[in-house]
Amino acid sequence: MIFQRFASALFFIAACTITTGSAAQISFTNKTTPSAVVNTDQVRAELLAWAPDGVEAGKTVWVGLQLAHIPEWHTYWKNSGDSGLPTLLEWTLPTGVTAGEIAWPTPKKIPIGTLANYGYESTVLLPAPLKIAPGFNADSLDVRLQASWLVCKKECIPQEGDFTLRIPARSSTASSSPVFAAAFAASPKPLPSAGSQVDVGANSIKVALRGLPAGLQGKTLEFFPETGSVIEPAGAWQQAWQGAVWTAQLPLSGQRTESPRLMPVVVALDHSAYRIEAAVKGEWPAVAAAATVPPALEAALKANAALGAPPTGANASSLTLIAALLGALLGGIILNLMPCVFPVLAIKVMSFTKEKSQSVRLAGGLAYSAGVVLSFLALGALLLGLRATGEQLGWGFQLQSPAVVAALAVLFTLIGLNLAGLFEFGSFVPGRVAGLQAKSPTLNAFLTGVLATAVASPCTAPFMGASLGYAVGLPVLQALAVFAAIGVGMALPYLAASALPAVARALPRPGAWMVTFKQLMAFPMFATVAWLVWVLGQQSGIDGAGALLALLVLMALVLWSLTLKGRSRTVTATLSIALGAAGVWAVGQNVIKPLGAPSVVAASGRWLAWEPGRVDQLTAEGRSVFVDFTAAWCVTCQYNKTTTLANADVLADVDAKNVALLRADWTRRDPAVTAALSQLGRNGVPVYVIYKPGRAPVVLSEILSVSDVRAELAKL
Repeated sequence: MIFQRFASALFFIAACTITTGSAAQISFTNKTTPSAVVNTDQVRAELLAWAPDGVEAGKTVWVGLQLAHIPEWHTYWKNSGDSGLPTLLEWTLPTGVTAGEIAWPTPKKIPIGTLANYGYESTVLLPAPLKIAPGFNADSLDVRLQASWLVCKKECIPQEGDFTLRIPARSSTASSSPVFAAAFAASPKPLPSAGSQVDVGANSIKVALRGLPAGLQGKTLEFFPETGSVIEPAGAWQQAWQGAVWTAQLPLSGQRTESPRLMPVVVALDHSAYRIEAAVKGEWPAVAAAATVPPALEAALKANAALGAPPTGANASSLTLIAALLGALLGGIILNLMPCVFPVLAIKVMSFTKEKSQSVRLAGGLAYSAGVVLSFLALGALLLGLRATGEQLGWGFQLQSPAVVAALAVLFTLIGLNLAGLFEFGSFVPGRVAGLQAKSPTLNAFLTGVLATAVASPCTAPFMGASLGYAVGLPVLQALAVFAAIGVGMALPYLAASALPAVARALPRPGAWMVTFKQLMAFPMFATVAWLVWVLGQQSGIDGAGALLALLVLMALVLWSLTLKGRSRTVTATLSIALGAAGVWAVGQNVIKPLGAPSVVAASGRWLAWEPGRVDQLTAEGRSVFVDFTAAWCVTCQYNKTTTLANADVLADVDAKNVALLRADWTRRDPAVTAALSQLGRNGVPVYVIYKPGRAPVVLSEILSVSDVRAELAKL
């Protein structure tokens, strides 16, 4: 009966939850089955072929990646300009078939603020030749392509795709002829380089091109150097015609990293473009030194170090480990106040009123503590093990799996229905098993500790973030000690209550109030279910959330039918179980089917989506940046989002200081966010960071206060 008896069944659900989490998490790394088309929210990418005469030995066929961008988005040319990355094509081909270089179509200059890039909008085909060796005699040519591209608007999203295509050798493949013809026409035509040259000066280069078509003379041309990091793409430049010679003077890049002796350049007018490889005359100025740390930031770091160097060697390591253990202990204690954990702990404490023996209460407290600590050790070992295999995971990783979120929703619904009095678990198991449970209060207490850990795992309390971030970089035994410290902290209040007779004496006498209290505790569980359904909606979409709600209703129907008596129980239970099975078959896959890979979080009001490199871009413009690393399944994150981060005074300070607000969503697995957290020494969310140009990042507390945030903003 009651909650303790029910906890034994929940042990198996909790165990399955952890196992499912690891399996589902690993499955996220698998890519979709390769095909000729890959769709993202910004680009439709398709592998095309042009072999009008089939595939013949000693000849060439063409293949190409077509990128169709949605409006306002673009990808990049071989020289991307001030920022960006060129599209990369890696071919896997049969023996005797070799791929040539991309025949890059002429790009366009794309200004972005004070920068300028070279790339493509709308639709572009990047064709590449395949040379067929003389001995090739297969019936078909199987082409596999691994492509990666960077697609940008104001934000940039790295994307990739696996493509496969089978080209028949004995028949014509010419349906894409117009597309390839347009791409060939858009590619610059090569011209002789005789007489063309680039003269290098101290701060600029002067380009002189001879042999351009007469129809271009006197016209203003576009200029695209194939060698990157030589000129300032957005810099002011001049061009002129000196008879049949086109000349241009362009500023050298202050961050130049190349000193070529031959510069291939492209000039264009409307739909005509020409390529000339111009010889370089003169000596290049010294190349700018590559700095891994901006000078201002390096100065700030040196100033911080001068204030007092930390201890070194074994003593420093021990002091740091002790601090991590203390932070984990305090964080574990605070976890007991989380809305998921508190009802479990409250009901366990109230059970003291039924137990008169101090020794039995203490045994239960020790068993509960053992369940909590061992569960944290198991979860920590799983996390460390998966990270050791190369997985980019952090604290709360199991909540990034829709299957685990759904399992927890089922778990909390069962707990809530049990607490509300819909059913008693003892009525669903053989009398011998129920008797064993009644005789084993220590086992019940242990399993309750396992349950408490399962429901607390997505939460991050103050002091825990730094401890967990430090733990994952430690040797295994030291890292597990930090996880164990969290468990000890979480178990400590109940252990202390079980060891102090005054606690039991202070509780009211057993009575009808206990039934009312137990039913009241059902509502925090149902509220948690509502939250988990919302989390699932972020991962599997509205169809997944709706399917889970329907299945939870069917589960409640099954449980209710099993509480009936006589013939009505047999008929109703049979029908409800059949209906539940049909529901699982019909919509169950919607629950665990994740949405497409989360490339970017939609901007929300004044908040913009975090992307790799975006902080650097904004700080380079002289702006300070506030980043909120968050997740839908993180209770602390949602609390801070609706309180401190929505506070009118905080937002007024943000506007006054012209601070950019970025939100990095970790609801679903995102290796880029995981890597960013690791750089900050963190391994879970929430994490709040303020970046100011020339200063080291400032990491705020997990529990934000208005005064703390305003104080940091005032320093900007």
